[in-house]
Amino acid sequence: MKKYFAKTFMSLCALGISSVAFAQEAAEVAVEGGMYQALKTKFIEGGANFMSLVAIALIFGLAFCLERIIYLNLAETNSSKLLKGIEDALDKGDVEGAKAIARDTRGPIASIAYQGLMRIDQGIDVVEKSIVSYGGVQGGLLEKNMSWITLFIAMAPSLGFLGTVVGMIMAFDKIEQVGDI
Repeated sequence: MKKYFAKTFMSLCALGISSVAFAQEAAEVAVEGGMYQALKTKFIEGGANFMSLVAIALIFGLAFCLERIIYLNLAETNSSKLLKGIEDALDKGDVEGAKAIARDTRGPIASIAYQGLMRIDQGIDVVEKSIVSYGGVQGGLLEKNMSWITLFIAMAPSLGFLGTVVGMIMAFDKIEQVGDI
Protein backbone atom coordinates (compact mmCIF):
# COMPACT_ATOMS: atom_id res chain seq x y z
CA MET A 1 0.00 0.00 0.00
CA LYS A 2 2.84 2.39 0.81
CA LYS A 3 4.48 1.71 -2.55
CA TYR A 4 1.19 2.57 -4.25
CA PHE A 5 0.96 5.76 -2.17
CA ALA A 6 4.54 6.71 -3.02
CA LYS A 7 3.97 6.17 -6.75
CA THR A 8 0.70 8.10 -6.64
CA PHE A 9 2.35 10.93 -4.73
CA MET A 10 5.21 11.18 -7.21
CA SER A 11 2.76 11.19 -10.11
CA LEU A 12 0.74 13.97 -8.49
CA CYS A 13 3.92 15.97 -7.86
CA ALA A 14 4.89 15.59 -11.51
CA LEU A 15 1.44 16.72 -12.55
CA GLY A 16 1.52 19.58 -10.06
CA ILE A 17 4.39 21.17 -11.94
CA SER A 18 2.07 21.95 -14.82
CA SER A 19 -0.77 24.11 -13.57
CA VAL A 20 -4.09 25.04 -15.10
CA ALA A 21 -3.06 28.71 -15.26
CA PHE A 22 -0.57 28.27 -18.05
CA ALA A 23 -2.05 25.18 -19.69
CA GLN A 24 -3.63 27.06 -22.60
CA GLU A 25 -0.52 29.07 -23.48
CA ALA A 26 1.79 26.15 -22.80
CA ALA A 27 -0.13 23.96 -25.23
CA GLU A 28 1.09 26.11 -28.12
CA VAL A 29 4.68 26.07 -26.87
CA ALA A 30 4.52 22.38 -25.98
CA VAL A 31 3.69 21.48 -29.56
CA GLU A 32 6.79 23.31 -30.75
CA GLY A 33 9.38 22.42 -28.10
CA GLY A 34 7.93 19.99 -25.61
CA MET A 35 6.92 20.32 -21.99
CA TYR A 36 10.42 21.27 -20.86
CA GLN A 37 10.39 24.22 -23.24
CA ALA A 38 6.96 25.28 -21.96
CA LEU A 39 8.16 25.22 -18.35
CA LYS A 40 11.30 27.12 -19.29
CA THR A 41 9.28 29.78 -21.11
CA LYS A 42 6.88 30.26 -18.18
CA PHE A 43 9.81 30.42 -15.76
CA ILE A 44 11.42 33.20 -17.79
CA GLU A 45 8.12 35.07 -18.16
CA GLY A 46 7.58 34.96 -14.39
CA GLY A 47 10.90 36.64 -13.74
CA ALA A 48 13.96 34.97 -12.25
CA ASN A 49 13.64 36.59 -8.81
CA PHE A 50 10.06 35.50 -8.18
CA MET A 51 10.21 32.15 -9.92
CA SER A 52 13.40 31.23 -8.05
CA LEU A 53 11.41 31.38 -4.80
CA VAL A 54 8.77 29.12 -6.32
CA ALA A 55 11.40 26.67 -7.58
CA ILE A 56 13.21 26.61 -4.22
CA ALA A 57 9.93 26.00 -2.37
CA LEU A 58 9.14 23.17 -4.78
CA ILE A 59 12.56 21.56 -4.37
CA PHE A 60 12.56 21.79 -0.56
CA GLY A 61 8.96 20.61 -0.31
CA LEU A 62 9.65 17.60 -2.50
CA ALA A 63 12.86 16.83 -0.61
CA PHE A 64 11.04 16.75 2.74
CA CYS A 65 8.23 14.63 1.27
CA LEU A 66 10.67 12.16 -0.27
CA GLU A 67 12.62 11.91 2.98
CA ARG A 68 9.43 11.09 4.89
CA ILE A 69 8.31 8.54 2.29
CA ILE A 70 11.68 6.77 2.44
CA TYR A 71 11.84 6.87 6.26
CA LEU A 72 8.29 5.61 6.71
CA ASN A 73 8.81 2.82 4.16
CA LEU A 74 11.96 1.73 6.00
CA ALA A 75 10.08 1.83 9.33
CA GLU A 76 7.48 -0.62 8.04
CA THR A 77 7.54 -4.12 9.52
CA ASN A 78 5.21 -7.08 9.59
CA SER A 79 3.89 -6.35 13.06
CA SER A 80 1.67 -9.42 13.33
CA LYS A 81 4.62 -11.72 12.53
CA LEU A 82 6.86 -9.83 14.98
CA LEU A 83 4.35 -9.94 17.82
CA LYS A 84 3.57 -13.61 17.13
CA GLY A 85 7.29 -14.44 17.33
CA ILE A 86 7.67 -12.52 20.60
CA GLU A 87 4.53 -14.13 22.02
CA ASP A 88 5.72 -17.62 21.06
CA ALA A 89 9.11 -17.01 22.70
CA LEU A 90 7.46 -15.70 25.86
CA ASP A 91 5.07 -18.68 25.97
CA LYS A 92 8.15 -20.93 26.02
CA GLY A 93 9.63 -18.81 28.83
CA ASP A 94 12.47 -17.57 26.60
CA VAL A 95 12.65 -13.87 27.50
CA GLU A 96 16.12 -13.51 25.97
CA GLY A 97 14.86 -15.03 22.72
CA ALA A 98 11.96 -12.55 22.67
CA LYS A 99 14.42 -9.70 23.26
CA ALA A 100 16.60 -11.00 20.42
CA ILE A 101 13.62 -11.10 18.05
CA ALA A 102 12.66 -7.51 18.95
CA ARG A 103 16.26 -6.28 18.82
CA ASP A 104 16.98 -7.84 15.42
CA THR A 105 13.81 -6.52 13.79
CA ARG A 106 13.83 -2.97 12.44
CA GLY A 107 11.05 -0.49 12.93
CA PRO A 108 9.32 1.40 15.71
CA ILE A 109 7.08 -1.47 16.83
CA ALA A 110 10.10 -3.70 17.43
CA SER A 111 11.87 -0.91 19.34
CA ILE A 112 8.84 -0.33 21.55
CA ALA A 113 8.48 -4.06 22.21
CA TYR A 114 12.18 -4.29 23.06
CA GLN A 115 11.85 -1.46 25.59
CA GLY A 116 8.98 -3.31 27.25
CA LEU A 117 10.88 -6.59 27.28
CA MET A 118 13.92 -4.92 28.87
CA ARG A 119 11.78 -4.13 31.93
CA ILE A 120 9.75 -7.34 32.07
CA ASP A 121 11.21 -8.30 35.46
CA GLN A 122 10.16 -4.97 37.06
CA GLY A 123 6.42 -5.55 36.90
CA ILE A 124 3.55 -4.86 34.53
CA ASP A 125 3.15 -1.21 35.55
CA VAL A 126 6.77 -0.38 34.73
CA VAL A 127 6.51 -2.24 31.42
CA GLU A 128 3.34 -0.35 30.52
CA LYS A 129 4.86 3.04 31.40
CA SER A 130 8.00 2.15 29.45
CA ILE A 131 6.00 1.20 26.37
CA VAL A 132 3.86 4.35 26.56
CA SER A 133 6.84 6.69 27.01
CA TYR A 134 8.97 5.06 24.32
CA GLY A 135 5.93 4.96 22.04
CA GLY A 136 5.79 8.74 22.34
CA VAL A 137 9.45 8.97 21.37
CA GLN A 138 8.91 6.74 18.32
CA GLY A 139 5.79 8.69 17.36
CA GLY A 140 7.85 11.88 17.46
CA LEU A 141 10.43 10.32 15.16
CA LEU A 142 7.72 9.28 12.72
CA GLU A 143 6.25 12.80 12.72
CA LYS A 144 9.63 14.51 12.29
CA ASN A 145 9.78 17.07 9.44
CA MET A 146 5.99 17.04 9.02
CA SER A 147 5.84 20.68 10.15
CA TRP A 148 8.14 21.61 7.25
CA ILE A 149 5.88 19.82 4.79
CA THR A 150 2.90 21.69 6.26
CA LEU A 151 4.80 24.96 5.87
CA PHE A 152 5.46 24.35 2.17
CA ILE A 153 1.86 23.25 1.61
CA ALA A 154 0.64 26.48 3.19
CA MET A 155 3.20 28.62 1.38
CA ALA A 156 2.55 27.33 -2.16
CA PRO A 157 -0.90 28.92 -2.67
CA SER A 158 0.36 32.17 -1.14
CA LEU A 159 3.18 32.31 -3.70
CA GLY A 160 0.66 31.62 -6.45
CA PHE A 161 -1.62 34.41 -5.28
CA LEU A 162 1.36 36.74 -4.94
CA GLY A 163 2.27 36.07 -8.56
CA THR A 164 -1.31 36.79 -9.62
CA VAL A 165 -1.43 40.06 -7.69
CA VAL A 166 1.94 41.19 -9.06
CA GLY A 167 0.77 40.37 -12.58
CA MET A 168 -2.44 42.36 -12.07
CA ILE A 169 -0.50 45.36 -10.74
CA MET A 170 1.85 45.23 -13.72
CA ALA A 171 -1.13 45.04 -16.09
CA PHE A 172 -2.76 48.08 -14.46
CA ASP A 173 0.53 49.98 -14.67
CA LYS A 174 0.76 49.26 -18.40
CA ILE A 175 -2.84 50.34 -18.91
CA GLU A 176 -2.11 53.58 -17.05
CA GLN A 177 1.02 54.23 -19.15
CA VAL A 178 -0.90 53.77 -22.36
CA GLY A 179 -3.67 56.02 -21.03
CA ASP A 180 -6.39 53.62 -22.04
CA ILE A 181 -8.40 53.95 -18.81
